[in-house]
Amino acid sequence: MSLVPMIVAAQSITSNIARYVNQLIRPFADEKMKPVTFYNEADFMRKLIAYACDQHRLKPTTLFCTIHVTNFYSLDEHHAMIDTIISFLQDKSANNKVNQISINTIKNLLQLYLYNNLFSFQNKIYTMKKGSPSTMPLTETLANIYLYDWQKSILNQFEYNQELFGRNTDRIFFTWNQSSEKLDFYLQSLRQRQPNVRFRLAIGSNVHYWDAYIENRKGELYTRVYHDPMALRYTLPYVVGHSKMQHSEWLRSALLRAVCYCSSAEDFHQEHIYVELTYLANGYSFYFVESHVQHFFDYFEDDAMRYRTDPSSYHSFRRR
Repeated sequence: MSLVPMIVAAQSITSNIARYVNQLIRPFADEKMKPVTFYNEADFMRKLIAYACDQHRLKPTTLFCTIHVTNFYSLDEHHAMIDTIISFLQDKSANNKVNQISINTIKNLLQLYLYNNLFSFQNKIYTMKKGSPSTMPLTETLANIYLYDWQKSILNQFEYNQELFGRNTDRIFFTWNQSSEKLDFYLQSLRQRQPNVRFRLAIGSNVHYWDAYIENRKGELYTRVYHDPMALRYTLPYVVGHSKMQHSEWLRSALLRAVCYCSSAEDFHQEHIYVELTYLANGYSFYFVESHVQHFFDYFEDDAMRYRTDPSSYHSFRRR
């Protein structure tokens, strides 16, 4: 049975160690992994559009590949995880220190943290053999470093400067300009060589990554918002506390995402109508929806874009 522990004892000894180590190595690791990291949805779309606009990079035969790592919080046993982290720090550090703290000290702290995370279940105490609590930011940092080392095997298969490659936590996206059979064969062999990293794979001229549908239309990039056909439609995110305030912020975020993801004005308009209907279906007044949507277009100084569909006006609005 695979468990993802969520530890709520925020002031425990291991939690304090985790916070301290995370403050030490997270900025250092993020800087080193920056070239192959998507920081958010907008960052991903900017890099994808830049790739598509760069001459001779997106071809009619270009394929997209997504990898979803399914055991992100429990990638390997503790000793192997520590060895990988320490090897990364030693390789990237010039003086065998991170923020004036020796790497050996960091190794000792990681051992204290990983080997002493305990949790109880039905009056029995358990220790974790793999991973650590998903509620601790250090867990994500360690997994990111571990996958950074693992993904080198994929990067070695193509010329990095000719392709787009990036990862955000447990999701990888990259372009491919060789045969899909060759890529699939290599990734399946990688799965067998390193079975500790479990993942789902998608290769094709169209994929979805994050909440974006991405398609190569004979060398032209087409994108829009992706809606999971298995998910319940017209639902708002569950929030605790001041739901009206948080749903106000989510409405703005949903409209920004629609502009970010939709490469055509028609898709953008369809998406913002979908967002409006979602709020109306959940009991919000027409005045609430209308005032927020109008404020969105006023903020970007293009009220007419709410009704325009010509491509040039939309692309100008999208850049803003």
